[in-house]
Amino acid sequence: MSNNNEETSAEKQDSNNNTNNEKKEAWGYDLYPERRGTFKPKITNVLIGKEGKEGIEKIKCEKNVYKCIKESPIVKVMLAALRSSGCPVDIRRHISCEVCDYSVSGGYDPQLNQIVVCQNVSTRKGMVQGVLTHEMIHMFDYCRNELDFRNMEHLACTEIRAANLTHCSFTSAWSQGDASFLKIKEAHQDCVKTKALYSVLAVRQIGKAEAVDIIEKVFPKCYNDLEPIGRRIRRNSEDMTRAYREASYYGYE
Repeated sequence: MSNNNEETSAEKQDSNNNTNNEKKEAWGYDLYPERRGTFKPKITNVLIGKEGKEGIEKIKCEKNVYKCIKESPIVKVMLAALRSSGCPVDIRRHISCEVCDYSVSGGYDPQLNQIVVCQNVSTRKGMVQGVLTHEMIHMFDYCRNELDFRNMEHLACTEIRAANLTHCSFTSAWSQGDASFLKIKEAHQDCVKTKALYSVLAVRQIGKAEAVDIIEKVFPKCYNDLEPIGRRIRRNSEDMTRAYREASYYGYE
């Protein structure tokens, strides 16, 4: 009887350890309920029009994805870079419009090598363009740089690169409280660090202080890596078009 109880306790302990390990290794999939097969529209949300239109949202999202693939200079740069690196994108296989938690607009699933566009959040073409570009940088790093998302330094680096290349304009820095007209360069770096920090904390269950330390450790190298776009994209500028024109210089055609 005593031995059986000990075995049961051990089994429970193993089960708890496995659960804890799963939590530690979580990659943010709690933010993507449709991907986990757990999404069900709530009656209250259906009544107020927040949910219940998933089919219509998906069609609209897929149309925006298609428009970005065909029309967006920066998305074309990323597609060319991935193709030249031996990882061509098939939009039917590698891009999925899904229902997500409202705290995220998109994501990258390294297990399936697939970009998630949150159809209930990224409802405009401009937002979809931003999601595609951001997540394609992760896809590029996974393809070309042998990115391991279980390695915290790798994760921090790719989040720094994505924020640096596509997210942090002066306006973005200002909205995050990182901007200063007297220290524009420092403001941009602070914006990148803040954005990368939010992204890391969203997908991995670690403490803020630990995440900050990891970001600071890899920041100099990752911040200066501008592949494959070649420049930091400023809002309301011609940078996207310039990057598209310059792509051939990097061998991305």
